[in-house]
Parts: sequence; structure tokens; C-alpha cells
Amino acid sequence: MEKIEHSKITTNGINMHIASIGTGPVVLFLHGFPELWYSWRHQMISLSSLGYRCIAPDLRGYGDTDAPPSPTSYTALHFVGDLVGLLDHLGVDQVFLVGHDLGASMAWYFCLFRPERVKGLVNLGVAFIRRNPEVKPFNEGFRAFVGEDFYICRFQEKEIEKELASVDAAKVLKIFHTSADSTPLRIPKGGLKSFKVADPLPSWLSEEYINYCATKYSKNGFTGGVNYYRALNLTWELLAPWTGAQIKVPTKFITGDQDGAYCFLGFKDYIESGEFKKDVPTLQEVVIMKGVGHFINQAKPEEISTHIYEFIKKF
Repeated sequence: MEKIEHSKITTNGINMHIASIGTGPVVLFLHGFPELWYSWRHQMISLSSLGYRCIAPDLRGYGDTDAPPSPTSYTALHFVGDLVGLLDHLGVDQVFLVGHDLGASMAWYFCLFRPERVKGLVNLGVAFIRRNPEVKPFNEGFRAFVGEDFYICRFQEKEIEKELASVDAAKVLKIFHTSADSTPLRIPKGGLKSFKVADPLPSWLSEEYINYCATKYSKNGFTGGVNYYRALNLTWELLAPWTGAQIKVPTKFITGDQDGAYCFLGFKDYIESGEFKKDVPTLQEVVIMKGVGHFINQAKPEEISTHIYEFIKKF
């Protein structure tokens, strides 16, 4: 860990914190919610030892990267703009891209907007979501399907920051990291205080990791991360020109069979029916890991590092 270097660069109007280690072809890691660059520490150390330069930023709104106050500054175009600016600043033409959760969503968009900058993609947990021109992400139908207290629905509400701030940041992190299983994560109004945290924590979720992330979230709050979800409808509007567009970057997709996105958001049927392959015709491999939930890169660090390496070494 002491060999990981930290720096800040200016990109797309913000200051971005990046962690990096190693030399060689670049692997760019994109974290999820509520995570930071630190969630990729295992993969960064492993792949850097195999001859790769590993770079992991704190995404816009997270950690030591700037957090613009308006939700309208958190569309997919903003995130991908940050990343293109990052690569330009570093003088990197192409990367291997690895994403998880929010980072997986941004990786899909990166490949959609700028496929010439990506040698290959390994995405975890969140499959490509085809834009439906008739349905916004948050309409009455979606709320009826998952319920008003589904966490992403709650994130649309102004009072959610106060609820998140009313609980110790470490507890918030533990709730999200241990509750993302095969059922929807629900946050009843005023209900975070009543959540019981798993004791002991899962073996993969260390107090050291929680404390590191809690230090950052205690300082900056969760608004930056929440704002991405608030901008989903705006992203949908801005993506109209890409309706029907396919992902045409060599791709490997990995998820756990206990991941909520796979189990209840319809990804399982989407993948098995062949629709996923239609939207991502360059999809080369799908891996469904047994007995694993959402935070797959931390729960199975060695296996995920191997899966990434076995894919990117072919290019």
C-alpha cells in the first residue's frame, strides 16, 4: 500500500484525486457508491505486480475530488468528461477500463462516447442499460416496482442528506456494504438509526477499510455521491442521440448471483435471454460468481484480479 502514489490533477473544471501504482499499459479503475478509489487497492497491487500501471480516481463528488454542489453537474457526460480530461492530462491514449457499480455505469458510457480510448472493458455488477426513449429512469412505474423507500428513490429527496448525516459515517458505510444482497435495499424515512449492522462484519469488510472511507465521508458528506442518482433523468434526456447505440469495445462482465442488480432488477433475464449480447456485440465473456453479493471486487479480491488479468493480457 505504501507504494501507491497520490496526486491531484485538474480536469473538466474540477480538481481530481488519483491513486496510482506501477508502470506499463494503463488500467483505469472506477469505483462505486458509497466507495472510493480505495475499494480497488487489492486489484491495483496485484495488477501492478504483473506489469500494469494502475490508476484509480476518486470520482466527481467523492473523497478528495471536488464535489460541485448542483445535481445537474453529475450527468454521465460530466463523469466521462472528467475521465477523458484525466487521460489527456496524463498523456494516455488508451486504457483498459474496469468499473464497479456507479463506476460500471460510467465505464459503459465511456465506451459509448469514446470507444477509441478503450482497449478492453471489465465491468462488475451493473450491466449495460439500453436507453428506452419512452421511459425515464424515475417514473411512476419504477417507483411502483421497487417502492418509495428503495434507496435510489429516497436519494431523490432533499431530506436524505440530513438522514445520512444523523448517523455516524462508519455506520452508513457498514449498512450499504452489508445490505446489498439479493433483495432491494430500502431506507424507510428516518429509518437509518434503526438499522442493525452485522456483527461481526463479513470477513472481507475490514474496520480499517471502513475507517479510511468514513474519514473522507465524515469530512465531505454523501451529497456528491447522492447527486449522481439525482441526475439520472437528466442523463437520460442528454443521451437521446445515443438511443439504440451499441457498446463496441471488447468486454468481460462479472457479477455475483447474490447481487441485487442481478437478482431483482431484471439483469439475470436480460443476460440469459441474449439481449445483453445484442446491446454489447463485442461481449466476450460473462462470469456469474456463486454465493457473492454486490461488492464483488472486495469480497473476492484475488479472483477478480485474476479475471481482469486473464482478459486484458490478451490485448
